[in-house]
Amino acid sequence: MSNDATGASRALSAVVPCFNEAAGLNELHRRLADACRSVVGDDYELVFVNDGSSDETWTGLQQIAQRDRHVVAVNLARNFGHQLALSAGMSLCRGQRILVVDADLQDPPELLGEMFRLMDAGASVVYGQRTDRFGETAFKRLTARLFYRLLSSLTDVTIPVDTGDFRLMDRQVLDVLNRMPEQHRFIRGMVAWAGFRQVPLVYSRAARYAGSTKYSLRKMLRFALDGITSFSTRPLRLSIYLAFLMLVVAALTFVYVGYSWLFLDSVRGWASLLTLVLVFNGTQLLVIGIAGEYIGRIFMESKSRPLYVISEVFVSQPGFAQVPREVHAGAMSDRASI
Repeated sequence: MSNDATGASRALSAVVPCFNEAAGLNELHRRLADACRSVVGDDYELVFVNDGSSDETWTGLQQIAQRDRHVVAVNLARNFGHQLALSAGMSLCRGQRILVVDADLQDPPELLGEMFRLMDAGASVVYGQRTDRFGETAFKRLTARLFYRLLSSLTDVTIPVDTGDFRLMDRQVLDVLNRMPEQHRFIRGMVAWAGFRQVPLVYSRAARYAGSTKYSLRKMLRFALDGITSFSTRPLRLSIYLAFLMLVVAALTFVYVGYSWLFLDSVRGWASLLTLVLVFNGTQLLVIGIAGEYIGRIFMESKSRPLYVISEVFVSQPGFAQVPREVHAGAMSDRASI
C-alpha cells in the first residue's frame, strides 16, 4: 500500500464519531494509533468526525491533527446523530480495511490485531459481540438485552445479538454501505443485510474512559425504532393480525350482548357499548400509528436531502483536501484546512 501524502489508499482506516468527547480525546488517539501501528505499521489513517459537539471536541481534534499526519478531522455543520456521523466518516476514509469504533473507549482498540487475524482467515466483517457491559446501569443492560432479542424476532435480516457498531470491515462491504442512501440509518443492520462472511469476536465491554453516555432514553427508543422499521415490515403485518383479533373480540361481544338481551333481565347495554368503543378505537389508533410511522419515513426519504453536511476537513497531510464536494449523499462545503 502506498503511504504517500496524497489521496492514495491506506491499508487501514479507523472511523470514530465524536460528540462532546473532549476529555478523552488524547487517550483515545494514543490507544487507537498504537493499535493501528502494531498491525499495519505506518500505513493507516484515523478519521475523527465531530458531530456538532458543544464542548472543545473540535478544537482538540484540530490539535491532534496538527501533531499527527495520520489524523483526518472532520467537522459536521451541526449534530446529525451518531449513525450519520459514522456514515460521513466512512464516506471519506480510504482504507482497504475499516475499523469502526466509538470515542468512549468502551470497545478496546487493542482487539484490532485479533480482528485482522480473523479477516486474514477469510472473514469480510469481524464484529464485536459483548459478553459483559461494565460501567452501565442494570436498566441499560436489561433494555439493551431486550432490544436485541426483540429486534432479532421482528426483523427480516439476521442481526447478531449483543453487538454494536464496533467492527472491522473490508473495502467491498464498505462500498456496499456507501451506496445505501436511506435517511434513517441502522448501520449494524445494514452491514448484516449486505451479507458476505461475518464472524464474531467475543469480548467484555469496558466502562467509559471519560464523560457520560450521550444516549438518553429518548434517543435509545428512537434508535430502536429505526432498527425495527428499517429492516422489517412485520409491525405492519402485526397490525393486520391485531385488527383480525379485535374483530373476533367484537364478534364475541356481540354474542354476549344478544344473549343478555334475550335471557337476562337487566339491561347492560352501556357496558357492551363501552367495550366495543374502547376495543375498536384502541385498535384503530394503534394501526394508524404504525402505518403513520412508515408513511413518515417515506416522506422523509422522498425529500432526498443530504444525510449530513461537512463544514470542514482539517488535516496536516497536503493533498487530502482534494476530496469530492458531494460524497455519499452528504453535502460538503468548500472549506478545508491544511
